[in-house]
Parts: sequence; structure tokens; C-alpha cells
Amino acid sequence: MAHGGGTKAIVAALAANLGIAVTKFIAYLLTHSSSMLAESVHSLADSGNQALLLLGGRRARRAADARHPFGYGRERYVYAFIVSIVLFTLGGVFALYEAWHKWEDPHPIDAWQWVPVVVLVAAIVMEGFSFRTAIHEANPLRGSQSWTQFIRRAKAPELPVVLLEDFGALVGLVLALGGVSMTLVTDDGRWDAAGTACIGVLLVIIAIVLALETKSLLLGESATEQDVDAIEAALVGEGVRSLIHLRTLHLGPEELLVAAKIEMAPTATAAEIAAAIDAAEQRVRAAVPIATAIYLEPDLRHKAVEPRSAG
Repeated sequence: MAHGGGTKAIVAALAANLGIAVTKFIAYLLTHSSSMLAESVHSLADSGNQALLLLGGRRARRAADARHPFGYGRERYVYAFIVSIVLFTLGGVFALYEAWHKWEDPHPIDAWQWVPVVVLVAAIVMEGFSFRTAIHEANPLRGSQSWTQFIRRAKAPELPVVLLEDFGALVGLVLALGGVSMTLVTDDGRWDAAGTACIGVLLVIIAIVLALETKSLLLGESATEQDVDAIEAALVGEGVRSLIHLRTLHLGPEELLVAAKIEMAPTATAAEIAAAIDAAEQRVRAAVPIATAIYLEPDLRHKAVEPRSAG
């Protein structure tokens, strides 16, 4: 299974969000719509998030050194976690504050009434293109998994982040369009505030999901079931009788640590054991190319002692 970072999807989302953020903010200045302000801040936060994901991917490519002998692959997880915090604060919490402020002091959209509708429809089209790009990038990696399974199991955080951000942006735009439209029809600014509140709740939920999933990656996740099965099958072969136990840990999306205890023949010489270990490592790397660090401990399988019968 590939573990791509979806750079094309990140760049597409960044370009779309920068253009959308500027357009929404101009619409807010003209109409003073709280939904437009919340959406412009949301798009600006998303743009910053995509920049963070690109920065994390670049820093993760640094070579291993004495202080970090396993490399910097987990930097991608760190920056993805920062993204969830930015989305929660700048996106969700700000939108909820703006909704409360507008509800306390509601006012209709008196000028440039057509502007927010046109801007939101155009934003839906641009965001839809970004979402389509993310889906196209994710489909080869997703395979037969459902979207929920893909987001929960993906080891590369970038695509799940972009997918959730784009999905949240599209739903948020529809909510904003509903709030603005009802405000224009009824001349009641509380519809605008309600749309803004719904956007805030949506972004908070997405941010929490991202934080929980990224936290799991930061703590250290094992290899996927498919990779574990492939490693177990590859370890047993010439000179290796059986697998006693296996531990795996993702050092980064494309870097996997493999530690295993393997059973050797009781009569094997040191040279035969060394040759068997080298061959096993080659088989594992051929089966799972992201297995960059492999540590194998030769051992003998000890029979369990039969308990004595009472009496």
C-alpha cells in the first residue's frame, strides 16, 4: 500500500483558499455579513494550514543525524496536529464568537445584496474543484476502504486533512449561503448569525476529529494489517523456522520500524544465523519497501513446561 503525501491536493487547496479568502473578505466589507466574515477567516485559516502541511513535508525530508537517528518523518504528524489547533481556534471558535456577536446585534444586508450570493456560489465551484482534486489523489491510496476507514487508518496525514478541510469548507459554504439567503428574504440578521454558528460548530467537530487522529499518529501507530501480514510471511524462509513475535512502529508515513524475534535451528552456526538474518531483511524490504529499520533477534522456541497433575 502506498503512503503518498498528496502534494498536488495541498497545492490545489492552497490556491483555491487564497483566492476564496480575499473574495469573501471583500464581500464582507461591502455587506457586513457575519457569515462572510466567518467564511473569509475560515478560508484564510485553511490557507495557513496548507502552508503548514507543505512546510512539515519539507522538514520531514531532512536526513537523520546523531540527535534524531531515525530521521524527521514524524514532523509531518506534528504539523498536522498544529493544523487541527489552527482550524479549531481561527476557524471554529472565531465563527462561534462572530455568531454570538451578530445574534446580539442583528442587522439585515442593506447594500450590495447580490455580492455575497455570487461570491458564495463562485466559492462553492472553486472549493469543489479542490475537493475533487483531493478525492482523485486519495482514491489510489484508499483502495477498497470506505472514506471513514481511509481517514482513520491513513499513515500520511496530509490527504485526510485536506479531505476533511475541503469537505468542511463545502458544507460551510452551503450553510453560509443558506444564512445569507434567508437574511435577504426576511431582512432578519439572525439568520446570518445562525448560519455562522453552524459553520463554527462544523469546524470545531472537524478540528476535534483531526486532533484525535493525528494524536494517535504522534503516539506511534503500528503498520497496517496488510503490511504486518506481508512482513510475517517474508520473515519465515531460508534459515528461519518461525516467527516468535513481531513489533512494528511508524517512524513517519513512509518509514517503518520492524523488530522481531525469530526461531533459528538449534544447530545453526553464527555464520548461518547471520546469513539467515540478512536474507530475512532482504525479503521484508522487498515485501514492504517502507520498512527502513529492521532489527531481528535470533532465538530458540522453548516448549512450555507441562503442569504437574495433582494427587
